[in-house]
Amino acid sequence: MSDKFPVEGSTMRMQCRVENGTGQIKYVWQRETSSGDVTIFEQGSSNIISVIANRNHIGWYRCVASNNINSETSDRLWLDIIFGPDVPQIDVTPQRTIKEGYSALETEAVSLLCQALSNPASQYVWFYNNSEVYTGPQYNITRVLRQHTGDYTCLAQNIYLSTRSKKTISMTIYYPPDGSPSCSVEPALNHTSLRLLCSWPGGFPSPSLKWTGDLIHANTGQQPSSASSTASILLPSGGLTSDSLFTCMGSHPALKQSTQCTTRTYIPPAEPVCFAYVTTDKLYLMLSCSWEGGAPKALVWWEGPAGQGKGGEENSNILILRYGTARGGKPYTCHAKHPLLVQTKTCNVTLEAPVLQTQRRVVTVYEGSDVQLTCSLRTNYLPVNEITWFNNQGVGVQDTSKYLLLRTSAWANLTVRDTDETQDSGEYRCSTSNAVGGTEINITLVVNKHPMPPNATLVRVMYTSQQRNEVELEWVVEKEEAGGWTGFFLERRWVSERPRRKGSSNGSSEQVKEKVDPTVWDRNIIQDPAVRIHTVGSLTPTITYQFRIIPINHRTVGHPSAAKTPVEPHNNLYPAVIGAAIGGMLIAAILTVLLLVFILRNRSNNPRLHDLLFGLQNSQSRLNLSIPEDEMVGGSEGGPGGSSSPTKALPLAASPVTSS
Repeated sequence: MSDKFPVEGSTMRMQCRVENGTGQIKYVWQRETSSGDVTIFEQGSSNIISVIANRNHIGWYRCVASNNINSETSDRLWLDIIFGPDVPQIDVTPQRTIKEGYSALETEAVSLLCQALSNPASQYVWFYNNSEVYTGPQYNITRVLRQHTGDYTCLAQNIYLSTRSKKTISMTIYYPPDGSPSCSVEPALNHTSLRLLCSWPGGFPSPSLKWTGDLIHANTGQQPSSASSTASILLPSGGLTSDSLFTCMGSHPALKQSTQCTTRTYIPPAEPVCFAYVTTDKLYLMLSCSWEGGAPKALVWWEGPAGQGKGGEENSNILILRYGTARGGKPYTCHAKHPLLVQTKTCNVTLEAPVLQTQRRVVTVYEGSDVQLTCSLRTNYLPVNEITWFNNQGVGVQDTSKYLLLRTSAWANLTVRDTDETQDSGEYRCSTSNAVGGTEINITLVVNKHPMPPNATLVRVMYTSQQRNEVELEWVVEKEEAGGWTGFFLERRWVSERPRRKGSSNGSSEQVKEKVDPTVWDRNIIQDPAVRIHTVGSLTPTITYQFRIIPINHRTVGHPSAAKTPVEPHNNLYPAVIGAAIGGMLIAAILTVLLLVFILRNRSNNPRLHDLLFGLQNSQSRLNLSIPEDEMVGGSEGGPGGSSSPTKALPLAASPVTSS
């Protein structure tokens, strides 16, 4: 061979040499492949052939020379053709072909295999978006992510020939949207129809969304699946029930299972609610209407007199009127429309000027009591400010020690504490207003004094002792059976003071007189109306007082009695007489006892008196007892050694004596 390693496309020669042989020699060129198959490459009478190198010529070659006598076979030689590299072939595993190239699911493993025919074998370099990422025929991504989307290029190089080739493919990574689809229902065509909305944004490619449900099949037909992040369906309200359930199915190539969301349509459970209120600065009147709940939300709008209204809003609507511009006696109507209902619901607010009423226009009480004045609204007016009370001086009333306010939105009670005839009698006024008008009502409070109590008269005012420091008073009350008093004022005052002596600097004495004010009365309260006697103590003996008694009926003070000065106790002889009598009786008793003792001791000298007092029997008994005594006395007088002086006989005990 002229060249055992020719480059593909070049010309090379193979020559077969025979040393000996006669006659015409025939040459056969045989080719043996790597698998052992032998084929005739070329044959002829020439021992030299010219070959244009081709990769298909690679193999073992031998020459077979033959003539009519015999044939000989040469040794085999290896012919290796240098070529390449061809354009690479890229195989993607798993293989998912799309219009733009290949696709892969996020998080799965992807293998890219590059093969390019070349001799000698090619060397491979991988590029991702023109950046080299790997060297070798097979590029593996163990966990493909969405950021791996892009172009992948395989570059094959023949180092021997310094030649190269490349191929680029596009890889798209599929990833699902986050979460799951969201469903909603909203009104359409001025709240006469429904629109179902299903949204599942994100992901690549867009998810497939499909509404399902028997109601949809019956009214709109089978809904085709749409590859979009949103899917909507328009449904007529006719035939829908107040509680319908709809389901949106969502699928994505990157998910093994589909996911879903549901939405429900229902009518608001309650009725529309209307009410009115005033802003705190009383600049605006607010008419509020709401119909809470329901799916979708209801449309609410106001219509009022003289074109006062407001266009539709969902769920709630507020009509704002400047304070004082509202029309009284005419309704403001709130309309509420829901797609599931054919008829429109309404609620009304009728504004009227308030009217006040009271239980009594004239209230009469006695002084000192608490009285409650009432004021209330005839009905529940919309809207209304709180009821305000004004006292008899026209001043607004607040909670004080004198006044107590109890009120709600419909009534207000004013309590006047501890009423007084002068201060509290008069016209009281309660007032209120709203955005339409105002009103007030007057209540007359008459505070009367309690009836005049009966008169009282002092009948006795006397010092209880010579010390003049305590006085006892007694009085009577006229018409006691009628009553009409609750107690007494006992008053006293100084009239004069006795002069007292005070030593002077020159040793003489002069009279000193205290200054007194006879117009000042000191007052004590006696709260028991049944008392008729009272003692006043701790008086100054040198001062002359005057006392008077005044009956009282609660706060009504009666006429004072005539003032009296206490009298001295000189005409009160009863204690002295009684003391003298008792002393005389004691002296008489003592004298009587002494007389009796004397008679007993001298019974012999006065026997008649003794017998008269003690009786004859007792006298005889004592006489018998005296006989031996006399003998003993006589014997002693006449006996030897006896005293010459007479001895007085002593009385003996009255005990019997027996003779021997």
